[in-house]
Amino acid sequence: MSTMPVSEAVYGAPPLELVEVPDTAVQVSPLVPGAARLEDVAPHSLDRLDMLAPAGTIERRYVLALALKALKPGGFLTALAPKDRGGSRLVKELTGFGCAVHENARRHHRICTVACPENLTGLHEAIHEGGPRHIDNLALCTQAGIFSYDRLDPGTALLLANLPQLAGTGADFGCGLGILARAILAAPKVTELTLIDIDRRAIEMARRNVSDPRASLRWADIRAGGLGLSRLDFVVMNPPFHDGGAEDQALGQAFIARAAEALRPGGTLWLTANTHLPYEAPLNAAFKSVALKASAGGYKIYEARR
Repeated sequence: MSTMPVSEAVYGAPPLELVEVPDTAVQVSPLVPGAARLEDVAPHSLDRLDMLAPAGTIERRYVLALALKALKPGGFLTALAPKDRGGSRLVKELTGFGCAVHENARRHHRICTVACPENLTGLHEAIHEGGPRHIDNLALCTQAGIFSYDRLDPGTALLLANLPQLAGTGADFGCGLGILARAILAAPKVTELTLIDIDRRAIEMARRNVSDPRASLRWADIRAGGLGLSRLDFVVMNPPFHDGGAEDQALGQAFIARAAEALRPGGTLWLTANTHLPYEAPLNAAFKSVALKASAGGYKIYEARR
């Protein structure tokens, strides 16, 4: 894959009160639609990279290793994270790669700054461990950091068990690895399915996992609207309800609103969610009829008709 000339980059959204990110920094987070790929930054090309490090250990080590690989010797990496979301491990991980780390703590974050050394160790192993792979228990291609990347989550399993054969044109909001899409496309009367996710890695893995010509894939933030979808026959979704580690019910509410906008009159939404999430009000506000189709194991399934 081609490399990209960049001198300053930023990964994610480091709090502005903790890191002064240059205006010229190129965004390289997979969770920002349209951003560049950190994997494509030319080795030893960056003067600086500022990063809000991911919480997951495998994902975080992968991103740190990619960042160090991209930095020039002497280039500066600032990596920070909340103490309870990986921040307390940053010093050990960066030291393990061969870095001398300066650490400070502010606003419940651990902030680590390093000048990239000439000699680094363990980058290849961390990049290999955190990169795309095929796993047998899902029989799918996946990557650490994607939602439920190494298992079938219970909400999706319950939806799969209750989803009828669909027909016509539809969309999978928050498609992840493409597990729901594969089941939907098993129905011969489905003519077109649009898979959408905010995570570039999910779209890349879904492209590998869903080879059906009726499927199209889009890297986009569903909350932002402007999806260009209209008069769909159906939408399926397992909407997220965490943003940056904190529960955010507005995520699911936005997904529901976008589904209502995209469906034709009489079109249906199939939604799975944790039982405690109060989605009944936004569903009833946006749809003519709402039916609880299943509830088990802490999850619930709704069919809502536009």
